[in-house]
Amino acid sequence: MKMSPFKLERYFAIHEFTAKYLLSPSDCESLTMEELVKKADEESLSLWNNLKLGYTESKGHPALREEITKLYDHIVVDDVITIVPEEGIFIAMHAILEEGDHVIVVDPIYQSLSEISKSLGCSVTNWKVELKDNQWHLDTNFLKSNIQKNTKMIIINFPHNPTGYLPNREVFDEIIKIAEEHDLYVFSDEMYWLLEHQEESRLPSVGDIYKKGISLFGLSKTFSLPGLRLGWLITQDQDVMKKLATLKDYTTICGSAPSEVLGIMALRQKARILQKNRERIQSNIEAVKEFFQKHSKLFTWVEPQAGSIAFPKLNDKIKAAEFCDKVVKEKNIMILPANVFDYSENHIRVGLGRENFKDILKELEEYVTKLEAEL
Repeated sequence: MKMSPFKLERYFAIHEFTAKYLLSPSDCESLTMEELVKKADEESLSLWNNLKLGYTESKGHPALREEITKLYDHIVVDDVITIVPEEGIFIAMHAILEEGDHVIVVDPIYQSLSEISKSLGCSVTNWKVELKDNQWHLDTNFLKSNIQKNTKMIIINFPHNPTGYLPNREVFDEIIKIAEEHDLYVFSDEMYWLLEHQEESRLPSVGDIYKKGISLFGLSKTFSLPGLRLGWLITQDQDVMKKLATLKDYTTICGSAPSEVLGIMALRQKARILQKNRERIQSNIEAVKEFFQKHSKLFTWVEPQAGSIAFPKLNDKIKAAEFCDKVVKEKNIMILPANVFDYSENHIRVGLGRENFKDILKELEEYVTKLEAEL
């Protein structure tokens, strides 16, 4: 098994802890330990104060898995396994895919969602999220026409990273219908779920409505807790669940005891955490929209529909990779170019969930104004 370097993560590795300002992280402003514990319920506090730092149950703390089921309509405790989010992608692909299989993957996408299947000897068809009339679109006719005899899985990511695209319910239902007709697995990365900009546009979790669906969710993005390294997979397919549990024995074996209890606290504070994050995202969208419209000579703003990210377009006179390289060198601001997603178009990813977002835009203003004058 040989995998290519993870371009996005290698880019972050270079700049995330050296650049003064980060404009592209997709997680929401991290909670402090004090804030999370201070608001915890009595039962969670008791678990925390009496916690023994021993091994934990392989599939996750029963109370944590019970809290997770409350996010869904049809999921029971046995349908849940806790994992580190990246681990979840890794073991799910290994549980289902084999050499010679064919998968269809939404593109652009978080690299491991396509790279792991390639490393297993699968052929991959990229299903592009396309920009038409300054809106993102996904054509289900492409999906239908590219299913082959050996197609085993469709890999999707809604809300979509890096664009912030969210298909409407008609498109989503069509994807599930096509999967059912061809008896395909659907792996659904839902790490930005519950951050829809219009609550009525929220899609159901694939694992909750489709027997051969496997959904990934966790606390890193939506719940402001990336440092816990805590996520989960859900599926109603118990054969797949058994394989996931077996493969986890070869990765993390079990989760972090402190992270599990803190995760219980967070899920029980869901309403408060989500409201704060949604409000911050909306406020930052208004600010960045105004910024890019002010500098329309250089940028084209593309409105996201969900999640904590957006994917504006640059003027073709300057390349995104070059722009990002100069900005980090001259202004100490890290911005992700589209090429870290293996995306050929001239876009940058903007993260909308951080508290200092508007301050970073002010820092960027001088450089952008200067650059516009040179065009």
